[in-house]
Amino acid sequence: MSVLVYTESDQGKLKKAAFEVASYAKEVANQLGTTVTAVSINAEDTAELGKYGVDKVLNVSADNLKDFNAKAYASVVQQAAQNEDAKVVIVSSSADSKTLAPGLAVGLQAGYASNVVAAPTSTSPFTVKRTAFTNKAFNFTEINSDVKIVGVSNNAFGLVENTGAAAAESFSPNLDDSLFGVKVENVDKVTGKVTIADADVVVSAGRGLKGPENWGMVEELADVLGAATACSKPVSDLGWRPHGEHVGQTGKPVASNLYIAIGISGAIQHLAGINASKVKVVINTDAEAPFFKAADYGVVGDAFEVVPQLIEKLKEFKANNA
Repeated sequence: MSVLVYTESDQGKLKKAAFEVASYAKEVANQLGTTVTAVSINAEDTAELGKYGVDKVLNVSADNLKDFNAKAYASVVQQAAQNEDAKVVIVSSSADSKTLAPGLAVGLQAGYASNVVAAPTSTSPFTVKRTAFTNKAFNFTEINSDVKIVGVSNNAFGLVENTGAAAAESFSPNLDDSLFGVKVENVDKVTGKVTIADADVVVSAGRGLKGPENWGMVEELADVLGAATACSKPVSDLGWRPHGEHVGQTGKPVASNLYIAIGISGAIQHLAGINASKVKVVINTDAEAPFFKAADYGVVGDAFEVVPQLIEKLKEFKANNA
């Protein structure tokens, strides 16, 4: 009876979140005195999972799973869980995993706790700590079903390396045509940039930048920090930036280690989507902007003066510590 973990990949490469959920699964397995089995779909190389505590990997390779399909992917994970007699299934809290988890819970007749931020405080009863009220509070949730599904928040548990190697074997689930009622016609992805979902650092900007022509300094700051770029909803609505960069309650959620907000006032919907970030920095000319109440660090000043100086200092620091 292993702990089963679903490890996400993109274009054949395992995501950072895959290693975090593997680390979490290892901790749960240690508490339960069992092993960790991972199920991976169309990943080219899963050997590195062994470094994060996975004992065995079920590799699924199927052309009709090239694009994410919540119903089909949930079925794959369900069949893997049943094959391994797994009583605990670990997934991430990414958009994809949050989409497949409810269907998986129905299929396994399992209780599902999302947005989990720490290892179980108890395994009998099985109790996990979760965020609540758009990351403004925590609660402790007991999962009393026979099978339990845990969705781990990004950057909450971290990466924990272990010694050992993962044995790999092929796994061929039953993929009935009824699973593919929804078909993906086209996928447009930004290439060559750090994605918001995988970023440790996010640099975001709002209408305070006055226009899309001023985004060069945001991109330069992100490049110096190895960060992803993001924006507020009004910015994407105005067409200054792609909608894929819109973060907040109505956009992409952010759970980065560092979130820098430039010229963003901090509307409640924006704050709700980025509150899970560990350290929040705001740069704004308005000292009364709501964002300052949520920020860990704040700079009251003109972004067009502050950001270039910040970039210069960061470049100097990197040069002196190269």
